[in-house]
Amino acid sequence: MDTNTIANRLGTLLLATAMLAGCAKHAYESPAETSVKTTESYLTVKPGSGSDAGGGAKADLGVLLAYEHQIRIRMPGERIAARASEVQAACNSGKFGACAVLGMSQSGGDDPSATVQVRIVPDGVDKLIGLASKGEQIAERSIQAEDLATAVRDNSLRQDRLRKEHARLLEFQDRKDLKIADVMTLSGRIAEIEAQLQAAEQEAAQQQRRISTQLVTLTFQTTRAQENTGEIGQAFKDVGSIVTGVVAFMIRAFAALLPVAVVLFVLVVVIRRIRRARRKS
Repeated sequence: MDTNTIANRLGTLLLATAMLAGCAKHAYESPAETSVKTTESYLTVKPGSGSDAGGGAKADLGVLLAYEHQIRIRMPGERIAARASEVQAACNSGKFGACAVLGMSQSGGDDPSATVQVRIVPDGVDKLIGLASKGEQIAERSIQAEDLATAVRDNSLRQDRLRKEHARLLEFQDRKDLKIADVMTLSGRIAEIEAQLQAAEQEAAQQQRRISTQLVTLTFQTTRAQENTGEIGQAFKDVGSIVTGVVAFMIRAFAALLPVAVVLFVLVVVIRRIRRARRKS
């Protein structure tokens, strides 16, 4: 075998060895490296895809809620009036933020009670309830919310429509070729639109007030023990009125039946005389 043949065979053998080594490296790649590559491929996500849809961002439900709170507080009757006045004073002074007293009523006697209704900013709701129920029992608390989103949107669209129509009518009114009758008709229509626009703006202000503030109704009542005692005392007090009512009913019944009794008595007397006369004959 000559030198050239030996060299060719050695070159072929080295090339085959190198190819086999490359295939073996690809076939026996470590699991860790494969896992890293797979993870990197899944982490490469386009913005706005489903992977980040459940992120920390809050979903906008598109609601505009008007909250109303109903709180019933039980406490000793002798402290009800003072506590109601304290709540009213705190609201009027703005102690817990902007607040307005919408109504207040009190009743005394054996079963005193009081009701205070206010409209207050959201941050002051819990503070005002805490003042009202300080050291006392909250017997009942309920929260209701009304979604005003649709009403606000409809009112906004109505205002836009009215403003556009008002602007067009003003343009027509400025024309010089209008007759007096047309001017009067336009003036009447403009006044009507302005009245509707004013009503819509007032409604929008009321809606905004209901959304930005919350209605709180505080009802103060006596404790269960005092309430039961008051009912028993009231029952004893009612005895006289009940007896008087029964006696009055009996008198009225006697007065109603007296004419009937007189008529029956006369009939009986007449019938007896007729029978006696027949017997004698």
